[in-house]
Amino acid sequence: MRIGELAGLTNCTVETIRYYEKQGLLPKAYRTNNNYRVYSDIHLARLKFIRNCRSLDMTHEEIRELLKLVIDTPKDDCSVISNLLDEHLEHVNTRITELQELQKVLFDLQKRCLSPSSIDHCGIVQELTEKEIPTVHKSHL
Repeated sequence: MRIGELAGLTNCTVETIRYYEKQGLLPKAYRTNNNYRVYSDIHLARLKFIRNCRSLDMTHEEIRELLKLVIDTPKDDCSVISNLLDEHLEHVNTRITELQELQKVLFDLQKRCLSPSSIDHCGIVQELTEKEIPTVHKSHL
């Protein structure tokens, strides 16, 4: 199948497929004599796997590790995969805590603008300009 068909079957953009190839998450496609990419059912299954992992907000590195386990050691004990998921859950819990802290900061900031005024007298803008807003979203810095 060609890249457009693969994209349609996986609800994925052509650019994303090329990106996953470039990142090594998806094997390179076979190229025809006229340089068209040709994908197989293996690509389709792998791309569905990647998309499902991304929908769980897994990083490329986490997906790469999962793929390595699935491809290199498919007969090994799956507790390794369970452990990887445990680590991902820890990251998710950390992000939830950070987002709750961010929410508090945003609510506090929003309270700076309780009455209508011009933008040049806006309490939110003044706070953003004059104060040091605490950094609460550490996992993405």
